[in-house]
Amino acid sequence: MPCVVQKYGGSSVSDLDKIRQVALRIARTREEKGVGVVAVVSAMGHTTQQLISLAEEVAVQPDRRELDMLISVGERITMALLAMALGELGVPARSLTGSQSGIITDENHAAARVVAVRPDRIQRHLDAGEVVIVAGFQGVSREREITTLGRGGSDTTAVVLAAALGARWCEICSDVDGVWSADPRVVPEARRIDEMGLDEALALARGGAKVLFEDAVRYARDEDVQILASSTFGPGAGTRLVPARPSSARPVGVTSDDQLRAVRGPSVQVVEAMTAAGARLRRRRDDLWLWDTRNAHGRWVLPDGVVDEGTAAVVTVVGSGVGEQPSLLVGAEDILQRAGIDVRAWWASGDAVSAWIGEERVAEAVALLHRGLVPAEGEAATR
Repeated sequence: MPCVVQKYGGSSVSDLDKIRQVALRIARTREEKGVGVVAVVSAMGHTTQQLISLAEEVAVQPDRRELDMLISVGERITMALLAMALGELGVPARSLTGSQSGIITDENHAAARVVAVRPDRIQRHLDAGEVVIVAGFQGVSREREITTLGRGGSDTTAVVLAAALGARWCEICSDVDGVWSADPRVVPEARRIDEMGLDEALALARGGAKVLFEDAVRYARDEDVQILASSTFGPGAGTRLVPARPSSARPVGVTSDDQLRAVRGPSVQVVEAMTAAGARLRRRRDDLWLWDTRNAHGRWVLPDGVVDEGTAAVVTVVGSGVGEQPSLLVGAEDILQRAGIDVRAWWASGDAVSAWIGEERVAEAVALLHRGLVPAEGEAATR
């Protein structure tokens, strides 16, 4: 029997009522589509952050190995409860941890990368007619240590399993119906994108789009996995992310990230300090580095010669090849300049054009760039 992989985020399984609704959704998928289902689940609600907070209360600098042991329990709670809920519906189900599912990672605790997937056990349960529920966000290292995959890790779990199982598609279910051309809370005229290429989706994820996570999208692109980003409970067609899509050479969306950290200093010292803390490089210009520090837990100390310049905000315009269009960069510069928005640095390459601006004007910059550069719905339909 063919299978599909569905991932359910923390907001989709935040309480027992929602877990029961997810169980019903899985049962319908199984019956209506005639497919086996592998469900990857996150921890309930804000469980992971609560566990991290506990660790930081106990230790100024939590040991990353022990942190993984702690925060990996959240997903295991969800998977067991969902298996029980499916059982109550008469649907046979089996819950598995990341290690039991055959997800092998490197040894980088709290920000591990998947190096191999051995889904034999999952396949046996699917062949037996069971729904398989996998704890997302976690795996086991080659040294047999429990590891976690960092922010967005449950999405990565779902995509790597879809690739290993040859699933028909991988559905990322959340409280948002697909990928939008901008955050609708910031840009009311933003529209849902029906279909987009995985290269464009990767550029959006790198730029800070909350509904997409970089490692998952990159893996899907490299392994030709089709993703459907959809709403768990609401109606809507969602967004289909496909390996190949005809290029429109026009922007498809604008996103932002206002939680980056600006660090200045010599290359060796900066890289050693920031990677040891679990940070991920986002941009660099000369001796100035912008880092994503969401996986840097506890208090980290910079060495002499390295200066922490505080938080930084970057706004990014995304579209196939837009970073190679000088006219688009000039147009973006003109839009922000006319609004009196100062830009500390520009970056343009591939599918993205990005500007480093003041945090207080991020929403305004996103709205202006979206209005000036992203085609309206009617225009987009005819391109």
